[in-house]
Amino acid sequence: MSKGLAQIMKQAQQMQQKMARLQEEAAQRTAEASAGGGAVTAVVNGKNQVLSLSIRKEAVDPEDVEMLQDLVVAAVNEALKKVQSEVAAEMGKITGGMNIPGLF
Repeated sequence: MSKGLAQIMKQAQQMQQKMARLQEEAAQRTAEASAGGGAVTAVVNGKNQVLSLSIRKEAVDPEDVEMLQDLVVAAVNEALKKVQSEVAAEMGKITGGMNIPGLF
């Protein structure tokens, strides 16, 4: 094996180790977002799991369930977008900006 190829293999292995570490750390990374002026707040982690969802009393109107549903969806989606953006930025640092499909 040539020296150049050996160096590339070593770099690939280091990148793989860093990516594995980032995947582990993603579960610890959280993001929070709210909708409806804070009526609904969602907290998610880097593994796209909803950790908590809080709904203020005044957001609960039995005559307008659709509005509450929309607020929940908006808060969760915004929190997911935030955490995915953070994880993608960290992954970009590791991969040097290469977009490798299927990583996150």
